[in-house]
Amino acid sequence: MARRGQRQSGARRTAPRTQRRVRDLDNDGIIPVLARAVREVETAVERGRVMPSVRTKFQIVALLVREERNRVKADTESSEAHRGEQLKRLDGVATILAKTAARDTSLLQLLAEDAEISEAGRTLKREMLQAAGVEAPVEIAPRELAAPTAAERRVVPQSVVARQLANPFLAPDFSNTPARPAAPRRLATWELLGPLFRAFENAAGGVSSCMPLPDPIPVKVPGSLELMPHQSRLVAAAKAGHRTFLLADEPGLGKTAQALLAAEAANAYPLLVVVPNVVKTNWAREAGLWTPRRPATVIHGDGDSIDGFADIVVVNYEVLDRHVGWLGDLGFRGMVVDEAHFIKNKTSQRSQHVLQLSERIRTRVARPLLMALTGTPLINDIEDFRAIWQFLGWIDDKKPRAELMEALEETGLTPLDPSFYPAARKSVIDLGIVRRRKVDVAADIPARRIADLPVELEGEVGRSIREAERELARRLVSRYRTALETRTSGTVVEGIDHELVRRVATWEREDTTTTATGENVFGMMRRIGQAKSGLAADYAAQLARSVGKVVFFAKHVDVMDVAEETFAKRGIGYASIRGDQTTRTRQKNIDAFVNDPDVHVAVCSLTAAGVGLNLQVASNVVLAELSWTDAEQTQAIDRVHRIGQAEPVTAWRIIASQTIDTKIAELIDSKAGLAARALDGSDEEISSSADVQLEALVALLTEALSTPE
Repeated sequence: MARRGQRQSGARRTAPRTQRRVRDLDNDGIIPVLARAVREVETAVERGRVMPSVRTKFQIVALLVREERNRVKADTESSEAHRGEQLKRLDGVATILAKTAARDTSLLQLLAEDAEISEAGRTLKREMLQAAGVEAPVEIAPRELAAPTAAERRVVPQSVVARQLANPFLAPDFSNTPARPAAPRRLATWELLGPLFRAFENAAGGVSSCMPLPDPIPVKVPGSLELMPHQSRLVAAAKAGHRTFLLADEPGLGKTAQALLAAEAANAYPLLVVVPNVVKTNWAREAGLWTPRRPATVIHGDGDSIDGFADIVVVNYEVLDRHVGWLGDLGFRGMVVDEAHFIKNKTSQRSQHVLQLSERIRTRVARPLLMALTGTPLINDIEDFRAIWQFLGWIDDKKPRAELMEALEETGLTPLDPSFYPAARKSVIDLGIVRRRKVDVAADIPARRIADLPVELEGEVGRSIREAERELARRLVSRYRTALETRTSGTVVEGIDHELVRRVATWEREDTTTTATGENVFGMMRRIGQAKSGLAADYAAQLARSVGKVVFFAKHVDVMDVAEETFAKRGIGYASIRGDQTTRTRQKNIDAFVNDPDVHVAVCSLTAAGVGLNLQVASNVVLAELSWTDAEQTQAIDRVHRIGQAEPVTAWRIIASQTIDTKIAELIDSKAGLAARALDGSDEEISSSADVQLEALVALLTEALSTPE
């Protein structure tokens, strides 16, 4: 009893100020309350559709688990054994949350640090705390519940500390300071931002929204990569000394490669790249392809795994608040903001952090490379570009900055002159707006191409999938070794017996049940598809806002459900094309996608809509899940890539990095080559889905046998 009394006392001293620990008995307190609640959530999800009250309970349980974990870790007066026991029990609750979210991946968005908490959620939290014997604060601010303050979350990774210590006297670089422009004259007292925005809304007249660009130049790129002429022209502008770009090319025209090679041409290293979570892995991959001599690092979470000495630092908007402090002091000479329309709301935290970082970079470097990338057309709502122009240094909060002001002075006009508006529009465009459409550069790009977009599966779900894949590999190795031990032929093979590997892989493929020892390859791929669904839908939503019509393909109904829920929440019109629809309903939805300008996405079943449809009103396809054959993938793309298609078609294939998803994508592509040769008359057989499944298992087992234990 004395030990429990000590434990209770310690808990009271270390609890947050907003809470007073009333009791802390083994069978009381918050953990048993969380355990009961998470079981209720798990049962509800297993039974079918998830009601709003279940979603609220899931979110609050996750929030309280996070808070209790932090409290237990901070409790220095309890014994290490007791803290370990409490953390183990919390891990049990977290594991159930993860498994539940894997069943209904729409729950994952509730785990985000910036997820909003409803009034019902705040009430439920108070009730759960009271049931646990914890006195909840009288007033609870929504943002206080959702996450700690930005200052409390800020971190400095150890590798960054090492870099700072290696170069403690980081000198500013004003070697390229531009000549000071003349002081404003006629326009000094005019309010100019409003007229500048109106110039884009009212004075376009069909005139190009693209600055004059130099002729293409030879650009040395690695290996078999090839830079298209329109890409080379932007790199040439950077090489010639231009340093600010609003790169608004349509998706599919290679904005990532242009930004990386522009940084190389401008020697803008170290380079900071701020991106949405869904594309940060792809940025690291593209950097490895286009600028392999420039090490790139990706910040995940608190940044414990980053390379502090890398030339390219990639961070996603969602964790920027934790790292904005040290990022501002690292000495970046360039900054790229991808999907820059994410910062259009200047009052948002992400927008303020981006603007703060660009301003700090400008205080250290006279002419840094600043690039805002977005496929969103400029005419949608020009006010959305206020924050982007400020990031680029063209304007401040109230007026144009010196370079733009000088250009406006040179027009000799004021906003009272009708001619001011086209002249002002051109002045802004010449600062660095680059906008090309696929149809404008159709001669430069393939008529049909597949662009892989690797995504990182993070959190409990990602760890669970990677562990299940490791378990599958261990099961394959066990089968292989058992077969070796029981072999009666007497055959001895040095190293890996590849013939036996294929036999073991065949046994595994034919065992289509999910056994007690783990998941089979089919279950793995389904789980990966579910985990990718939200990320794939996010990317499709971005495309829809950028280019209009998009076709979204998935294999499984639950992935389609997540996508449709995402589009509905974002106000994006969609049409659903599934196998369980009547002919009339199916045709009605197809017609809505083709003819209704407010229906931007067709959510299609890969098996039910992969043939017999004409969806060429779109030129962008999102493949949320991998098929087992190139033929099935090609049939889906060909719903868009058909005779009469006026634009090049891009299929965005969403691939979960560091999983078997990557191996299967490579196999599909290799089998596609064999199939093409077969159709051209060679002796090769056209690959089947069984081939890809077998080869994926062979690759997994071979890699496991080749890796030292």
